[in-house]
Amino acid sequence: MGDRLTVGQMALDHPVGVQIPVSQPLLFFMKKIKGKLFTIWCWTTCGLSTAFWASISIAGSVVSGSGRLQHYCMRRWAKDNLWLSRAKVEIEGLENIELDRPQIFVANHSGLHDILSLAAHLPIQFRWVAKKSLFKIPFMGWHMRRSGYIPVDRENPREAARSIMTAAKEISGGVNAIAFPEGTRSKTGALGEFHSGVFALCLRAEVPLVPVAVEGSYRVIAPKTLQVNPGTVIRIKICRPIDVTSYQKSEKKRLMEYVFAVINAALTELQSRRRRDEELRDPVRRLISGS
Repeated sequence: MGDRLTVGQMALDHPVGVQIPVSQPLLFFMKKIKGKLFTIWCWTTCGLSTAFWASISIAGSVVSGSGRLQHYCMRRWAKDNLWLSRAKVEIEGLENIELDRPQIFVANHSGLHDILSLAAHLPIQFRWVAKKSLFKIPFMGWHMRRSGYIPVDRENPREAARSIMTAAKEISGGVNAIAFPEGTRSKTGALGEFHSGVFALCLRAEVPLVPVAVEGSYRVIAPKTLQVNPGTVIRIKICRPIDVTSYQKSEKKRLMEYVFAVINAALTELQSRRRRDEELRDPVRRLISGS
């Protein structure tokens, strides 16, 4: 047999309790397989949760147009999906949320889990500000209206002004709202260029504007893939409210630049708190990585 070792000899060389070294390619293959299995499980269970809560929300929309039941369903759906994807949320600045009057929350947007995190952890009823074009989608648009979502037209300038006036009246009447001024998701977590429509709405509604920074959500689902990364920590900072009545209607750009600076500074601070291998605190992440 020459220098080849038998299984018995290997067992003698590696007593009970001591692992036999596994080749790096095999470890990588096992890690990849476990990651794919978790991703399949996550998308499947999140899909089931979505179907369940969407069914209740849609059924509730038939009899209730206030949006309160739909908001409850959204909150439960968000909490389910955060737990299923093993995302951890750390939030601060809740004292900046005023419970006795409406506010407009303006947040950066880098992934689906921004929506989930805010829906699950903001302790208030609120409505999303969304593109008016989404309300034209059959069935979905009807449900969005019945849920109290606030449409803003971004294509036709005349219609945009009209939709902003309508939305402002609704918000100043007592509705909290959340808007993403970037208009699209950032794939890197960096803050993108702001659109001015949200700030025209804020100035028209004359309610406090609350900047919100959300860091980490873009890492939950790997960019350009469906791969889910368990154990990702999402950090949210709710900044101090801004009194927009100190701005003139013509100072929309100045307000937009100030909010951009506030959110960007908060994002930088939150990014500095990230620790190497912090995701390994999650047992599922450790199982996948083999740590």
